[in-house]
Amino acid sequence: MGKIIFYEDKNFEGHQYECSGDCADMLCYLNCCNSIRVENGCFMIYEQPHFSGQQYLLRKGEYPEYECWLGKNDFVCSCRVIPMTQGSSHEVKLFERMEFGGQMMDLVDDCPNVMNIFHTNNIFSCKVVGGNWLFYEHSNYRGRMYLIRPGEYTRFTEWGGKSACVGSIKRIIDY
Repeated sequence: MGKIIFYEDKNFEGHQYECSGDCADMLCYLNCCNSIRVENGCFMIYEQPHFSGQQYLLRKGEYPEYECWLGKNDFVCSCRVIPMTQGSSHEVKLFERMEFGGQMMDLVDDCPNVMNIFHTNNIFSCKVVGGNWLFYEHSNYRGRMYLIRPGEYTRFTEWGGKSACVGSIKRIIDY
């Protein structure tokens, strides 16, 4: 299991909230979040309650101010633990249309440029067969990111996407 500690002030000061699992709404525990310490595990933090809004991946380590996790403000309203998947196979099936329609593309490794490999960057639905993945808005793992866990996503809005455009894809491995 993971362990993450959120602090209201920079440099791990002020009121704190400790968490070892998913938390859909942290607003009743903290007014803001300016620093975070991940003692073990891997977490996705979200700017909005109920795992929505801008997402940031945090691995074991210290983040003394929100700029360290590339945050644009001190809003952290929910978090999700990412289960360890070391040793398991990673596979995601990507579809060019909603509800698994159109051409299917199979991916088992990182893809820094979806357009170069698949000749499209519109991924409307997907099935995650194994492992946890990050979909990035732009190529080379830049821009807004989305956590894609094992399961089926019939349309991009189910993973929180603003559009079907996916520039790059990365497996979440080794903590």
